[in-house]
Amino acid sequence: MTDPLLDELLGVALAAATRAGALLRDGRPADLGVAATKSSPIDVVTEMDIAAEKLITDFLAERRPHDGLLGEEGGATEGTSGIRWVVDPLDGTVNYLYGLPTWAVSIAAERDGEALVGVVEVPMRGETFHAVRGRGAYLGERRLRCRPAPPLDQALVSTGFNYVAEVRAHQAEVAHRLIPLLRDIRRGGSAAVDLADVAAGRLDGYFERGLRPWDRAAGALLAREAGALTGGRPGGPPTDDLTVAASPGVFEPLQRLLDDLGAWHD
Repeated sequence: MTDPLLDELLGVALAAATRAGALLRDGRPADLGVAATKSSPIDVVTEMDIAAEKLITDFLAERRPHDGLLGEEGGATEGTSGIRWVVDPLDGTVNYLYGLPTWAVSIAAERDGEALVGVVEVPMRGETFHAVRGRGAYLGERRLRCRPAPPLDQALVSTGFNYVAEVRAHQAEVAHRLIPLLRDIRRGGSAAVDLADVAAGRLDGYFERGLRPWDRAAGALLAREAGALTGGRPGGPPTDDLTVAASPGVFEPLQRLLDDLGAWHD
């Protein structure tokens, strides 16, 4: 079944993400530096974060002038259409600053708080992930499925760490207690890429404390449309306190274990 609105939103998201990805890939200055900081002195914003968000917001304003917007760098604006764009122009800024390849542009369109369309553009891999609610998740033209669930002790799980020292110290303690119970843990540095990799079957699961809506909106939709489960604490949706995404069979034991370990609080 086709829906002209969903088709339009997907086309706009793909165009905005690929344009921003090209700007970030091709326009990165050799002397790139920090333009500002956020939650701590090591949680940085570069001039390219700001340039990419301006490119995206200008593009969305031209194509969908009545929509709302929630962007990491630019705050929130209300719209009148019922559609809101949730934008992270550069997820993995520290990776980008250091010249590491794991960073992405993440764009989602939501209605009533529910993601309808999500795009994660990973320029240094040459990969464009996209999903539409009810239509599946794709990497280019290839439909994605999450991995068949292994036993938890054979699961490869990714996570991330906060830039506030006290929070990060507790996250390290959770990881210390979790590692012996899993195959291993990865830390890629981009929530959007990790969630896309769950969708692509490259990870069995992912969790992180402290994600904001722009970090997870597009990637969580990708994971769900690829057959993975997403949530926060047991029985709840993903929140700023905790986001969990994993193959069915890994999700529930991982979620329970994270709750027992207090992964959602200090």
